[in-house]
Amino acid sequence: MSTVIAFEDVWYGYEKETPVLKGVSLTIGRGEFIVIIGGNGSGKTTLAKHCNGLYKPTKGVVTVNGEDTKDRSVAQLSKTVAYCYQNPDHQIFHQTVKAEVSFGPKNMGLSAAEIEQVVNEALSAVGLAHMGDAEPYFTSKGTRQKIAVASILAMRPDVIVLDEPTTGLDYRGMQEMMELVRRLHESGHTILVITHDMRLVAEYAQRVIVMQHGKAVCDGSPAQVFAEPQILASAQVEPPAIYRFGKTSGLADPIPLTYAAMKRMLTGAGD
Repeated sequence: MSTVIAFEDVWYGYEKETPVLKGVSLTIGRGEFIVIIGGNGSGKTTLAKHCNGLYKPTKGVVTVNGEDTKDRSVAQLSKTVAYCYQNPDHQIFHQTVKAEVSFGPKNMGLSAAEIEQVVNEALSAVGLAHMGDAEPYFTSKGTRQKIAVASILAMRPDVIVLDEPTTGLDYRGMQEMMELVRRLHESGHTILVITHDMRLVAEYAQRVIVMQHGKAVCDGSPAQVFAEPQILASAQVEPPAIYRFGKTSGLADPIPLTYAAMKRMLTGAGD
């Protein structure tokens, strides 16, 4: 697996005396589905914002496709790494969905025909092909989140970073959003998600990075990470309820991480 983003001893602070990231070194492989977790103030979002150059290291190096982010602008890096904010209203500022999704491709200098193609493809990918003329601010939070995702898909990035993509959504909205993210991953995108929702981690993540006090203190599969109770407790993270139930019930490893997996283990039944 080739490396798309690399952190090498990265330090960063809004003020020099109080670093937020403290010597982070890790690589993100092309095609991975990574979830970043940790308590408030642990450095999750600060880490993610280094991936597309929104923040540049105070010390150390971040590279995207081998290029130092300090030598590239956010606009240049956005062609490879797109960032979707926790609140979609921070990204949406046009009067129609189509105009919103067209903004990035226009700035990239695409022709009118190319813009039409990528916009249609992006809206179809998020299930909003019928809403091109709709006004974004008169849609639901889940729909606005999909519009924000479509706006970055239209720029055809390799890597998509989503900051708390399910915040404020009901269960159905969360499922729809994460199934969309799963489809994007299956289509070839590298995915990074920041979340506090451990059900989401158990259901979708291939790899989990735990942040604490500006450091990556644990890095592995969901099963590997959930099997480190002391690290998780110190990072203010609690495994999902199904995993905790399995652990306290004395089930043998591997302990199921999801309700469906637990049901299959206990009854032999499917979903």
